[in-house]
Amino acid sequence: MAAQLPATPASKPAALRSPRRRAREFVLQGLYQWRVSGNDEAAIEAYLRDIDDFDKADREFFVGLLRGVLAQRQMLEGKLQGYLDRPFSELSTIEACVLLAGAFELSNYPQTPYRVIINESIELAKAYGGTDGHKYVNGVLDRLAASLRPAEVEARRAGRARGR
Repeated sequence: MAAQLPATPASKPAALRSPRRRAREFVLQGLYQWRVSGNDEAAIEAYLRDIDDFDKADREFFVGLLRGVLAQRQMLEGKLQGYLDRPFSELSTIEACVLLAGAFELSNYPQTPYRVIINESIELAKAYGGTDGHKYVNGVLDRLAASLRPAEVEARRAGRARGR
C-alpha cells in the first residue's frame, strides 16, 4: 500500500487550483511516498495516475518535476543544507519534500518567477505541513533563490524599494 499525505482541507477549492498547482500537489504526494515507503518512480507514477483529478494536473510538468527531484535529490539536498538549521535528514517529511521540489524548480525552471515557486511551496507547506513549516520553507527557499537567481531577486528587491 502506498503512503499517503495526511488528510487536510485544500487551501483552495478544487475548481480554483491551476493545472500546475495540482501537479505540484501530486509531486508532493509522490515525494512523500518515496520518503516514507521507499517506493520507486514507476510505482509512484502508476499509483498517482489512478487518483481522482490527476487528469486535471499538468502531466508534463508533473513528470518533469517528480523525475527531476528524484534524479537530483542528493545535489538538491546539498544545495539546501547550507540554508538549514539542522541536518536535512531531521526535517519533517513534508518540509523536506516541499524544499526538494522548490529547489528543483528554482534550479531548473528559470521561466517561472522565483516568487511564484516560493509562494507555491509556502501554500503546499501550509496545506500539508506543520503549524509553522511554511515559514521555514519560505526562509530557506528565499535564501536559496538569492544564491541561484541573484539578478532576479535583486531586481525584485530594487523594484520594491523604489515603490516605497
